[in-house]
Amino acid sequence: MVKVQDPTGELVAGRYRLFEVVHREEGRDGWLAQDVGVERPVTLIRSRLPEHRREETERGTAARILRASERLALVCPGRVATVLDVIEDDDVVWTVTERPPGAPLTELLGRGPVNYVRAARIGLGLLDVLAAAHLAGVTHGDLSPGQVSVDERGAVLVSGFGLMGATSSPRVTAPSYASPEQARGEGTGPAADLWALGAIMYAMVEGRPPIRDRGRLDATLRAVDRLPIRAPLNAGPLGPAIQGLLRWDPLERVPEPIVREALTRILKDDLDNATPTEPLPPFQDIDVAARRAGRTWGGRHVSRPVVLGGALAVTVVCFAVLTAAGGLPDGDTSASGAAPGRTASGSPSAGPTDPGTLPQRTPSASPTASPSSSPSPSFTVGEKVPSGFFRYKAPQGFSVDLPKGWKPVRTTSSADGSYRVTFGASGDPRTLAVTYSTQLGPDPVAVWSALEPSLRSESTGYKRVGDIRAVTYRGREGADMEWLSVSQGVRERTYGRGFLIGDHRGFSLRWTTPADDWNTSANRRALDVFFQSFQPASQ
Repeated sequence: MVKVQDPTGELVAGRYRLFEVVHREEGRDGWLAQDVGVERPVTLIRSRLPEHRREETERGTAARILRASERLALVCPGRVATVLDVIEDDDVVWTVTERPPGAPLTELLGRGPVNYVRAARIGLGLLDVLAAAHLAGVTHGDLSPGQVSVDERGAVLVSGFGLMGATSSPRVTAPSYASPEQARGEGTGPAADLWALGAIMYAMVEGRPPIRDRGRLDATLRAVDRLPIRAPLNAGPLGPAIQGLLRWDPLERVPEPIVREALTRILKDDLDNATPTEPLPPFQDIDVAARRAGRTWGGRHVSRPVVLGGALAVTVVCFAVLTAAGGLPDGDTSASGAAPGRTASGSPSAGPTDPGTLPQRTPSASPTASPSSSPSPSFTVGEKVPSGFFRYKAPQGFSVDLPKGWKPVRTTSSADGSYRVTFGASGDPRTLAVTYSTQLGPDPVAVWSALEPSLRSESTGYKRVGDIRAVTYRGREGADMEWLSVSQGVRERTYGRGFLIGDHRGFSLRWTTPADDWNTSANRRALDVFFQSFQPASQ
């Protein structure tokens, strides 16, 4: 058996360097780490082993976890964490996975209750994974918020398959999410996973699990088995589904198809009620138009999990379309590399093509567009940082002036060298995303057109504003697209701009803001500063 160094030391198993804890649950810790052998970021999850598993050989435990990961990668691609290594040390097991693109659900729960619509959306993503696993004959048996990652689009990634599985041993990790039959040691099956799903959604809307942790494993398990569950107070129409999943008798729990129908109905109702039906007010002048449009630069919550049937299939198809079209990493829906002079419909684009100038959009048939709703300022690169901003020089190779207090809130990267850095600040609903891609197609207008069906299916309340437009930005070929979407009941407007820098490489700048705040002076000024100051290292 391989001995593992204590997490306070430098390396685990002589190979994995621990950096920081990203979540803690009873019997389980998650760490950001690095595989020093190949210099890549990984996640290490240290879990307490059930008694019956401790008697197994290390090889048996590792083989079971790896086998579950490989099986689910086939039936549920992109939604289950890829296991790279498994290490046992006495009564714990370390599972090494690829670094997920999102954050642990425990981080979201640490901020307090979430809207029932968002809880339903995350719940539907979890249900997709569990349903696929159960059809493949795999039971999780250990599901909890620490085993779930949620990315900026709301898509979920699940880890932890194979540690417990279908066993008759009491659960020893995150006991607040154990089912009553697990607490009694009577067995683990698909019904236990459904209980855990209900407990997670309960925790999301109420800010705490249905049974609070009692401080001792046995005390918490007794409470799970014996105490009644209080009806959630903040679940709204999600309440019946949660209560149906949290029935004490596993035979009485609501089955997967009924839960799916309930969650889908909630999301569909939210979509129908939130879709904007009236056009935004016209802009007062070109300067206002510039800032307003910039506030929609594709940022936060552009892509949403599919809320109707076939969510997994559509998600996979969307990723395939993005890749084939030369899109940006991690589901980026902004485009780069347009041939100038035509729109998505093939008509000539209106406006100037001077370097550093955005062409003004011609009126379109879109019900949400107004004739002057496209930005049209001129941009010059200034050396002086405006008041209230500071110059951020990214280690990835670009610089941009940001509002004071802003910082990178999420960074993702791909093996081909592509990356995305999203900037924001606590309490500020606006975000700026800078994306670099190494595999862009030559026509960003065509890329936008190819990606729009996925935007429409994945976004809540999606509605494009105007045409997809070819532009010239500082002498570079590019394309712009604007759209409306709804995130957590708030209508947002997104503006996406991408431009080529050569050899299929390019950058995308995206700006997202609540649509109701579209015309504030702070947002107008921020957009101007972003465009004026952004500099790739290669320029």
